[in-house]
Amino acid sequence: MTKRRTDDIERFAGIFAALSNPHRLELFKRLTSCCVSDRSCDDDSDTCRCVGDLTEGLGIAPSTASHHLKELRQAGLIRTRKRGRLIECWVDRQILEDLAEFLRDHSG
Repeated sequence: MTKRRTDDIERFAGIFAALSNPHRLELFKRLTSCCVSDRSCDDDSDTCRCVGDLTEGLGIAPSTASHHLKELRQAGLIRTRKRGRLIECWVDRQILEDLAEFLRDHSG
């Protein structure tokens, strides 16, 4: 296996591990439905959601939500930025394209 292919497998294993938790998967799904951008939230506030907005109805503590969002960020699935007391989150369009390409390349 080539170095690049090994790196890709390890990268996507980390991504899928982060998404294997139901709360993280739901948070990511919520973000992909409203907050996908090619740039940071500085450029377009409509592409960002604050942590409190994202976790509404999930029934998890704010500290648990923060942990899940940290895991998604470390896996490269989301981006975050602190603005005062708020933490804004969004999905970089490139990660969705990378995931789609990975799944296309490894199906059938």
